Amino acid sequence: MSGRLVAILAAVGICALWHTARVYAPEAAGLKAVQTLNTAQVQYYSQFGRYARSLAELGPSAANLISADLAAGETQGYKFALTGTSTGYTITAAPLASRSAGSRTVYSDQSLVIRENYGTEAATADSKEVGKRR
Repeated sequence: MSGRLVAILAAVGICALWHTARVYAPEAAGLKAVQTLNTAQVQYYSQFGRYARSLAELGPSAANLISADLAAGETQGYKFALTGTSTGYTITAAPLASRSAGSRTVYSDQSLVIRENYGTEAATADSKEVGKRR
């Protein structure tokens, strides 16, 4: 193999790795934000005897358990929603722009299990657990 061919193949490989990192970094940050929300909900419950019913209740102007951008519902290329229920809460996260931010939606609740769905369909309580095979 000539040195020129090796250089071309290396450049193509680096570009592919860069693209992969650009897609997966926001997904990893989105998963981490869902973990942060679950932790904040546990803390909120221990302080107030119930789960927060909205992101705002966890934010700086209320319980001060999460950052302002997460309390506003958008961070790291994902849009987050938190809904209180009579027995707990649900968290959903979806990429703001499917190709650049990631390709999976995320769901969690008071069970603290994080679930995912690849594609445009929203993840639900029936979706695959993150890191598990189906």
